[in-house]
Amino acid sequence: MTDGGSGADGRGAGSPRVTRADVEDARDRLADVAHRTPVDTSRTFAAMSGAASLGLKLESFQRTGSFKIRGAYNAMAQLSAADREAGVITASAGNHAQGVALAGEILGVDATIVVPEVTPAAKIAATRGYGATVLVEGDIYERSYEFAADRAERTGETFVHPFDDEAVVAGQGTVGLELLEQYPAMDTVLVSIGGGGLISGIGTALAAADRDVRVVGVQPEGAAHAPPSLAAGEVRPLDDVDTVAEGIADTRMSETTFEIASEVVDDVVTVSDREIAAAVTLLAEREKVVAEGAGAAPLAAALSDAPDLADAHPAVVVSGANVNITEHAELARTGLFELGRRARARLALASWPARAQTVIETVAAEGAELESFERADPRPVDHPNRTPAEIGIEGRGADHLAGVLTALDELDGVSVVERSVSEE
Repeated sequence: MTDGGSGADGRGAGSPRVTRADVEDARDRLADVAHRTPVDTSRTFAAMSGAASLGLKLESFQRTGSFKIRGAYNAMAQLSAADREAGVITASAGNHAQGVALAGEILGVDATIVVPEVTPAAKIAATRGYGATVLVEGDIYERSYEFAADRAERTGETFVHPFDDEAVVAGQGTVGLELLEQYPAMDTVLVSIGGGGLISGIGTALAAADRDVRVVGVQPEGAAHAPPSLAAGEVRPLDDVDTVAEGIADTRMSETTFEIASEVVDDVVTVSDREIAAAVTLLAEREKVVAEGAGAAPLAAALSDAPDLADAHPAVVVSGANVNITEHAELARTGLFELGRRARARLALASWPARAQTVIETVAAEGAELESFERADPRPVDHPNRTPAEIGIEGRGADHLAGVLTALDELDGVSVVERSVSEE
């Protein structure tokens, strides 16, 4: 791997770290390895965002379930025979892990992956399924990275960085080349930022295009290191991160990706974890697409007020689908609440189970779905002659659910003592 300065590649000190030609070369290497993932236009999401049209670049359908195979393979395919013989090691929250593991399987290179404790079990199992050795070390990615880098120094293994590598960036940039061909109307692209490899690569590919495309980065509020860094003109790392989007839960960009992003990224917006959950829910419901939090973040931004998409033609990069089923279900439930279509309430019933049956019948009559209904532990403030119960209901929206709870409260022998309904 090169470090971007003058050297064996013949580039001068002032030359770009990654060029359009590098991305095109990567496309050639990946021709028989990575899928050309589809772009699906969505009238629903276009209307919700105010855009003239909106295209979803579904890297969730990529091999290994994310875009990471592009950069990992492009980097490893260029390793020397000695570097391959030494084996490779990397640190990853999961998606780069699978990319390196699959690339290692294809190229016949032994791979060791270090992942943080927050990595979903599905990603660990998939990585091992490609024949890689997986080590769980550290509570966040930075700790895993430190462990892997130290081990590489001791063992001589070749470290394949998830984003601080020009070859990795060039590989990720092939997403941008495909978008130019698949979505001719595109004038904006929304891309998640973790370490910055994907947006740096896509931005590089688009910067040399024959039309102007605005590049907008998206980060969760709990891992928003890019806005202060780009504003300050230097990398400003976070001390810690806190987000459901563990795939982009990085504390900083690298010097490589920061330098490139500073030239090719037009804006960065942030979204809340609840907005990400809502986007996960909508992708599953409207597109029948499973997305992890990091993959859904750009759609969350498109549906927020952060980027102005009025009459625009944005491409939304759904970068990955590697999420545990249980985690996806929890995100979807949170998303329903954020969308105003789920509510919880605590009831006081004059008798059980007679009034319980009345509650069930009323919820159904009001056109809502009873998600859960159970007796609750009594509290000191509860009426001693009433049975406490808790219910979860789903409906068409906040107004509908509020009406259902009002109908329950008006029943003889039933009182709604607490309610939680999100605003739409």
